[in-house]
Amino acid sequence: MMEYQEIVRFHGHNCPGLAMGYRMAQAGMNALNALRSEDEEVVAIVENNACGVDALQCVTGCTFGKGNLIFRDYGKHVYTLYSRKTGKGVRAVLHGTGIPKDMKENRAELIRFILRAKEQDILSIREVIIDTPETARIHSSVDCDICGERVMETRIRALNGKTACIPCAEERESSMP
Repeated sequence: MMEYQEIVRFHGHNCPGLAMGYRMAQAGMNALNALRSEDEEVVAIVENNACGVDALQCVTGCTFGKGNLIFRDYGKHVYTLYSRKTGKGVRAVLHGTGIPKDMKENRAELIRFILRAKEQDILSIREVIIDTPETARIHSSVDCDICGERVMETRIRALNGKTACIPCAEERESSMP
């Protein structure tokens, strides 16, 4: 498993959110009894796009590029991890109820606390049943007739008999009277 300082280097700075993501991802992987995903063995569903997701990527091996990192924009510090090998899913929820109130103003002290706290003081883990996520699919790319850039064929839009990428289609649609 990656050391926390390696994750800080990957992320670019040390912060409470990164520490939280690290602890949540570790707890989830331990609950699944899973190793870091080389391919798509583990799937992560994240409910925010904050710093902690970088830690989750490092700990779990789940990435957008491999298709085993799914983003749901709910604004919650929640990660659901799923093992394709066992069919088991777990939900890690940051509750933070054990974090002393006076500590929240001192970043360095808060980070230290999060990294050393008892798991139950900062998060909860429970098993969940989820539908097996689809594996990553590779789609062909086609040229946008407007900007000429390559775009995944499933994201192309028809516009006045031409194929258009989403940004070009939206720009043309918004400029129409």
